[in-house]
Amino acid sequence: MITVNNLSFSYAGQREKVFDDFSLQLEGGRIYGLLGKNGTGKSTLLYLLSGLLRPAEGTVCVYGIEARLRRPEVLQETFLVPEEYDLPHVSLDEYVRIYAPFYPHFDREVLDSCLNDFELSSDLHLGSLSMGQKKKVYMSFALAAGTRLLLMDEPTNGLDIPSKSLFRKVVAQHITEGRTLVISTHQVHDVEQLLDHILVLSRRQVLLDKSVGDLTDRYVFEYRQPQETGDVVYAEPTLQGNAVVALRQAGQPETQLNLELLFNAVTKGLVK
Repeated sequence: MITVNNLSFSYAGQREKVFDDFSLQLEGGRIYGLLGKNGTGKSTLLYLLSGLLRPAEGTVCVYGIEARLRRPEVLQETFLVPEEYDLPHVSLDEYVRIYAPFYPHFDREVLDSCLNDFELSSDLHLGSLSMGQKKKVYMSFALAAGTRLLLMDEPTNGLDIPSKSLFRKVVAQHITEGRTLVISTHQVHDVEQLLDHILVLSRRQVLLDKSVGDLTDRYVFEYRQPQETGDVVYAEPTLQGNAVVALRQAGQPETQLNLELLFNAVTKGLVK
């Protein structure tokens, strides 16, 4: 579905490249978690995928078409929710009237359902909303747009704790089979239950490209006493003992993925 080949990119006025000979492939119908340290290009990659940025070298292809061309048949199947944005001072109905026609699969019933799940009325004026409410409305519109590719940059920033739980519920209910969602985030515990594939980036390579199923088949994520080190790959001290990533043994029950622990192990080169 998405192919990034030998990508190089840097921002104007900056010597250091964000990406240098970087390649990646994404398959359709998955929910990807896009992780990386600050400055590794997570947001930049989303903008390159959407065609809002153009590579200096290499190609970024979505559905077999270069994203930089911004062809209508690609744009109508791609929606980007950036980390920061504003909405026009119009009613929601007016916003839908203006923007929904760009998306052939837009579904007003899905929009109203998402807003209801977020505990918002569909009779809204966008200029009177708080930042958190605007984020909920925009994410609801993004889900209702029905695009094959949905990109979200730090979607839970600015949401309170109950709203983060609602976000997971809304996404789980409205990402239908065949749609691909890429979530770039530092708030890993907000989204780890949604994801089925993990990508960890550095500037020049993909440090990890594995499905959640593969990871939980190979590793367990649990708390152990400090002396229990036999099959431990990575450990962090906590008040409950060591939080560990350990090799899963035959017959050992599967554990839930701990995304923060996994990320730390990957960036230290202990999980690949």
